[in-house]
Amino acid sequence: MKKIFAPGNDSTMTSLGLLVLRLWLGLTMLLHHGLDKINNFNQMAPMFFDPFHIGHQASFCLVVFAEAAGSLLLAMGLLTRFAALTLVIDMAVAFFMVHKSLRGGELAFIYLAGFVALLLAGGGKFSLDCPIFGKCGKGATQPKRN
Repeated sequence: MKKIFAPGNDSTMTSLGLLVLRLWLGLTMLLHHGLDKINNFNQMAPMFFDPFHIGHQASFCLVVFAEAAGSLLLAMGLLTRFAALTLVIDMAVAFFMVHKSLRGGELAFIYLAGFVALLLAGGGKFSLDCPIFGKCGKGATQPKRN
């Protein structure tokens, strides 16, 4: 588990870039999409797109989880890769199954790119993952030599 969630051996500038990306995408998703869905849950859930045929409300709950909880976790840098994965799935469904093109789904496509980058890179040194799952200094992820 620690290997999945531990931050990599990033430079300070790389970690600063990851912090900016996490905050920018995470807070924008939370404030413009997640909170709106929470506040309008009863109105939106009954008619929400159901791509996996699990029910409109269940599909909506998964999206609310990704766009509210996932984006908050991402911004905090807590379970960054898990949070990014939930948002990658959310944006992939939005782009490939709902919008189906760049014409109407450009925003989902751009979010998807940023979340994929964070899924691959992790949260960096300036994340809560750092003290919880791994040491944060140079050489932290290097294997021990016998």
